[in-house]
Amino acid sequence: MDALIEGYRRFRSATWPAERARYEALARWGQSPETMVIACSDSRVDPQTVFGAVPGEIFVLRNIGALAPPYEPDAHYHGTSAAIEFGVRVLKVKKLVVLGHGQCGGVRAMALGAPPEARDFVAQWVDIARPALAAAPNGGDERSRLATIEAEVVRLSLANLLTFPWVKEAVEAGRLQLCGFRFDIHTGVLLKVEPDGERAVE
Repeated sequence: MDALIEGYRRFRSATWPAERARYEALARWGQSPETMVIACSDSRVDPQTVFGAVPGEIFVLRNIGALAPPYEPDAHYHGTSAAIEFGVRVLKVKKLVVLGHGQCGGVRAMALGAPPEARDFVAQWVDIARPALAAAPNGGDERSRLATIEAEVVRLSLANLLTFPWVKEAVEAGRLQLCGFRFDIHTGVLLKVEPDGERAVE
């Protein structure tokens, strides 16, 4: 807890004076980000850091594996779907980004099995991405296999987003753009995930 308090004190002494006008404007006028990012909860991959964004620029949703589930409106709890609905229908973001990453524990749990301590919720949650396993059959180098699955999970999440009728309608109308990326923690390289492969962002 002490480290958090010290971090806050640094924020108040260094960041707040320089950014005060921005925060005051955001408090007065509300948020109107143009971009929503679905990212992993992994502490090593902060979307605002990766994209060099400032407060108010990105509406961020983080969960295990940066997963977008399929559209399933029912009586269950749907925190991720609720955030997607808010970003697209209320904030009316113009870009919806899925940001996967290397060494993803959520992808590893889906591909190799969740840790015994994470069977109440994690195991069922990452099963959303199980179809991605078909992109990298068992065998060969495990690190390369997991990297292939990580990229395929991004593609799967993008496909799942299109099952939300109001996402699909906004994309078809040209009001919303979907895009997928994978961040390599080891090299700091951002890769754009495309239907037929990946390419480094220059």
